[in-house]
Amino acid sequence: MGSKNKLKRFKENEMFKNVIQPTREEVVTNFSQQGKWHSFFGNNNPIVVELGCGKGEYTIALARKNPNRNYVGIDIKGARFWRGAKTAIEENLPNVAFVRTQIELVACVFAENEVAEIWITFPDPQIKYQRTKHRMTNSSFMKKYHHILNEDGIVNLKTDSEFMHGYTLGLLQGAGHEVLYANHTVYKNEGAPKEVTEIQTFYENQYLEVGKPITYIKFRLKY
Repeated sequence: MGSKNKLKRFKENEMFKNVIQPTREEVVTNFSQQGKWHSFFGNNNPIVVELGCGKGEYTIALARKNPNRNYVGIDIKGARFWRGAKTAIEENLPNVAFVRTQIELVACVFAENEVAEIWITFPDPQIKYQRTKHRMTNSSFMKKYHHILNEDGIVNLKTDSEFMHGYTLGLLQGAGHEVLYANHTVYKNEGAPKEVTEIQTFYENQYLEVGKPITYIKFRLKY
């Protein structure tokens, strides 16, 4: 993407009412929406978060299917989720918002027990050992997710990485968390949730075209 297009999208994001772009300091010290997301949406419907939302494809598709749930996509790259934010406005989807910030700050974006569900869709598996701290299902991230999730909160991991799938499943089972569903080739399993098989991102379609299996885990954190 050219720099002019990026600048144009950044400018449009500033005008979108469904986009929040705080500084890192604002998020860490006193994020205005923390604990107030129900007020932002004007209802008490469950809050669902997509981490590393990219273009917002999953956030938007879920919001279309579930108008009685509120969706917040988080990504540091605003030029990417511009597409999702614009689509939400064009389609008049009132249950969608996007926050431009680092995923590791998620516990500052939401208050304790404020979130009902988390989606992690096609994250970078960070395979190298020295990158483990950035792996989105490591024990440090899991504790942050547990903090913001309510008592019955659910986490969904959908990925094309067998490594990420195996790593996460091992961590969950080793720590005694509750694995509700797990499959290595979700499109070859008739019992897969519809939200997993009926929603496909641009890159996911590319993976499927070359026969790459898509994996999925649904789990509840227990501490």
